[in-house]
Amino acid sequence: MRWWGILLVISALPFGMDNKPTRKIALARKLRKEMTEPERLLWARLKERIDGVVFKRQQAIGPYVLDFFCHKVQLAIEVDGGLHDAERDGKRDAYFAGLGIETYRISAVEVYRNADAVTDGIRLRVAGILR
Repeated sequence: MRWWGILLVISALPFGMDNKPTRKIALARKLRKEMTEPERLLWARLKERIDGVVFKRQQAIGPYVLDFFCHKVQLAIEVDGGLHDAERDGKRDAYFAGLGIETYRISAVEVYRNADAVTDGIRLRVAGILR
């Protein structure tokens, strides 16, 4: 098989619900530029390493884009604003649980109220996973 045949096979592999990884990556890039204020407040704290772990923002995984994700501890951080749907979030969380990723949901109001305390909660969650 020639190299372009291998590329065709790889490009035919499923990725997400719409089978278009480039769409999700483009969306993640757009969301990085258009972060909400609570996401900005939390990112200002998460971009500094927490206990040696690195978080990425607006990470595309499967059919979804996570607000923040740490590969080392398989932890997703989702900042929930007023538009979040509990049923949809449950399906999303189940999808990530199937991949071995824990989802930690935080209210945008809590981030506004005390971003440092929210960051401390994330630090405790990371420490618990690393043990």
